[in-house]
Amino acid sequence: MKIFLDTANIQDIRKYNDMGLLDGITTNPSLLAKEGGDPHAAMEEITRIIKGDVSLEVVSTDYDGMMEEGKKLREYGDHVVVKCPMTGDGLKACKSFSEQGIPVNVTLVFSANQALLAAKAGAKYVSPFIGRLDDIGHTGMDLIREIKQVFVNYDFKTEILVASVRHPQHVVDAAKIGADVVTLPAGVLAKMLGHSLTDKGLKAFLSDWEKLQSELSNKS
Repeated sequence: MKIFLDTANIQDIRKYNDMGLLDGITTNPSLLAKEGGDPHAAMEEITRIIKGDVSLEVVSTDYDGMMEEGKKLREYGDHVVVKCPMTGDGLKACKSFSEQGIPVNVTLVFSANQALLAAKAGAKYVSPFIGRLDDIGHTGMDLIREIKQVFVNYDFKTEILVASVRHPQHVVDAAKIGADVVTLPAGVLAKMLGHSLTDKGLKAFLSDWEKLQSELSNKS
């Protein structure tokens, strides 16, 4: 399963990319606004650091605006995936981009029907937001299971990009179902790295080693 970082924070991107953990990046207008500064400079830097797919989102809601913006976003690199909303105009733009060989990530997906339509429109990725479904009393991971079954049944090549991930268990559940990608906030990825028993074990190893070195020093 591929791991994307869901952020526009350059420091976090460099940190986890240097560990070899990142297969790509997803961004959105909210994430860019959160970081402040020039969003164009941020997008340029992100696409320079990351060699895998980088999803950059249009802010227009009409077809013509999405097409114009999407083509400008692609100027940042051939690995840019144009992120379009799950709307009628968004799917129309998805179809047009796909026919031109431009990959699309259809975002704000909340049902298997929406995912099916996005796949038919030629999306490279669909982004179901599982955490937001959990927030309103649904079980977001059930949606991933439904989409996976539909895509397998009809051999769609569209990849399931699990978004709105809130905790590490979401990642495990998505991997067990067979989702293609998870996109994570930096905080969730940090939690995946750590475990109290790892810390305890490392502390014990170092303590034993220091004890051994002390004993050898006393003998000499």
